[in-house]
Amino acid sequence: MPTDKQPWYQDGLRFKCTGCGDCCTGAPGYVWVNKAEIGAMAAQFEMPVEEFESRYVRLVGIRRSLVEYSNGDCVFFDNKTRKCQVYDHRPRQCRTWPFWKSNIRTPKSWEETCEACPGSGKGKLYQLETIEKQANVISI
Repeated sequence: MPTDKQPWYQDGLRFKCTGCGDCCTGAPGYVWVNKAEIGAMAAQFEMPVEEFESRYVRLVGIRRSLVEYSNGDCVFFDNKTRKCQVYDHRPRQCRTWPFWKSNIRTPKSWEETCEACPGSGKGKLYQLETIEKQANVISI
């Protein structure tokens, strides 16, 4: 008899990015980045990693996060176009939204995510395997 209990979202969850930019703006927070992500973004700007880090990355304990504007907007969010300036090289934290462990922990946490993000709960149905793979990329 299997002892593994299936998660509440075993039948999948829906998500379709609306491009609203809400996940890039708002309350201050952290966008965690690793060396590979920093390197890819620096290369996009044809900038040495050290210069990129001094301009766009802050140290938080032993971790690194992208800097943000005083209003909480990500430094790479273009307010005029409502687009990410590093979209093709965006950090794994951004790539895995909304399937973060904190967002799928309970039906209530998913409901709150759907209230905050107009694309969560709508669009393409993602299967359990994909959701869990995304949730395991980074712990948020």
